[in-house]
Amino acid sequence: MGSYSCTCPRGTEGNAYTKDGCRKKDTFTLALKIVTGVFVVALAYFWLHIGMQKRRLIRTKQRFFEQNGGLLLQQQMSSFRTTTFKIYSKEELEKATNKFSEERVLGRGGHGIVYKGIFEDGTVAAIKKSKLMEEHETSEFAREMLILSQINHKNVVKLLGCCLEVEVPMLVYEYISNGTVYHYIHDKNFEVPIPSDERLRIAAESADALAYMHSSASPPILHGDVKSANILLDDNLVAKVSDFGASKLAPNNEAEIATLVQGTIGYLDPEYFSSCRLTDKSDVYSFAVILLELLTRKKAIYFQGPDDARNLASSFCEAKKDGRFLEILDTQVRSELKLEVLEEIGDLITQCLSKNREERPTMREVSDTLQKVRRFQRHPWTEEMCTEETESLFSDSTDIHDGDSFAQQAIFDVDQAGRRQF
Repeated sequence: MGSYSCTCPRGTEGNAYTKDGCRKKDTFTLALKIVTGVFVVALAYFWLHIGMQKRRLIRTKQRFFEQNGGLLLQQQMSSFRTTTFKIYSKEELEKATNKFSEERVLGRGGHGIVYKGIFEDGTVAAIKKSKLMEEHETSEFAREMLILSQINHKNVVKLLGCCLEVEVPMLVYEYISNGTVYHYIHDKNFEVPIPSDERLRIAAESADALAYMHSSASPPILHGDVKSANILLDDNLVAKVSDFGASKLAPNNEAEIATLVQGTIGYLDPEYFSSCRLTDKSDVYSFAVILLELLTRKKAIYFQGPDDARNLASSFCEAKKDGRFLEILDTQVRSELKLEVLEEIGDLITQCLSKNREERPTMREVSDTLQKVRRFQRHPWTEEMCTEETESLFSDSTDIHDGDSFAQQAIFDVDQAGRRQF
């Protein structure tokens, strides 16, 4: 007998030695098994990858939290009897700003971007996403936030909290709805008048806020970027100083600190620009420029012609020196304010813009002077007031302090170990 071999035809499978033993291959089932197997492996890899990413994200957020002083901040916050300051999660701020949508941008500046945030409980806040900061600034962040959060003044924007789960901490401020002094002065149609007494009130409120930061906080707080765009107005046009992105806490035994040159051209203290030293008198210089903006409705850097850029502070100093101070003022201001008031304010601005810092007044002195000229402007007496009475009113030494000031009490108590604690 010869040997032979039987195989099923191509495309079939089974036993070729039996009748009807070959049947058509089930390629669909085979393909389904292969696809299912690949899908299961891919899905397992996907969830494994997602899990690893989540763990990596959690570790990263925790690292940033600790790096930004979160543990210290939590520890110090626990010692407060009452505090409204809150540490927000990254997810909370992303949700409040619709993942930092462009539609939520309130403004952009040299220190970062400010977004409008709406939280689940309906609270509306301004969320500042800052640019990179120096390592030494990061180490001091928690301490600075606690001190800044204790500022309680009607003319200072309240710091509500912060987020530490990102490389550069984000700050959460109360939301002020009516724009900035910059826009109020410069974006309005020039045919729309701004009452002079309102301008003086905005200036006086801003000055009192800065004076409070300089002299009533412990340690003193230097703003570092005082400008009209950093003074907000609420629905009642009450001024509120904002943007502590450039703020510095003055050392206990010094009135100045060394730092990188910051601020805004047109407002920068000339000495600060050259020496890189920030003092309370740097804020005084910058405030004087804001006062000039209010009186002239000119920008800190304005154009006399298409290609003729002018520095407002320099223009004022030249005009004052030549006896032309009144010429650069807004027509409405010249017609509404008493000559004695204009002269007193002119002298005040001259002192504030002095190239020698030692010759500049303090912000408390500036605030007191503005309060006095406001009282004099509202006084019912007119030209019949004798010179002695006028001088007496201007030389009144009564201090004007905000009712919310904590000048009579320090933020800190010092324990026996010499450590500062709230």
